[in-house]
Amino acid sequence: MAWVVLLISAVFEAVWATALGQSDGLSRPIPSLVFLVALAASMVGLGRATRRIPIGTAYAVWVGVGAALTVGWAIATGSETVSPWKLVFIGGIVAAVVGLKLVATAPRDVSSR
Repeated sequence: MAWVVLLISAVFEAVWATALGQSDGLSRPIPSLVFLVALAASMVGLGRATRRIPIGTAYAVWVGVGAALTVGWAIATGSETVSPWKLVFIGGIVAAVVGLKLVATAPRDVSSR
C-alpha cells in the first residue's frame, strides 16, 4: 500500500509542478490554489509512504515519477518539444524508478534502540 500512496503522491507532485508553471510566479489565483493543494497532498503522501519505504528510495521514486509525468504532460499539451533523446532520458528515469522498486527493502526499526 505504501507504494501506491507514493505513486499517487508523485502524481500530485506533477500536478503542483505544472500548476506552479502556470501560476505566473504565484500571481494567478486558480493555478496558485491548485499548486498549494497539490503540494500539500504530495507532501502528506510522501511522508506516509516513508513509514514503510526508506526515505532515499521514496524520495528518488517520488521525484523521478513526478518529473517524468511533468515532462510527459508538457509534451502532450505542446508546451514543450519532444525529441528522441528527451524520450530516451525520460525512459531512463522510469527505468531507474522501476529498478529502485525492485531492489527496495523495508526500513530498519530504529525505535527499539
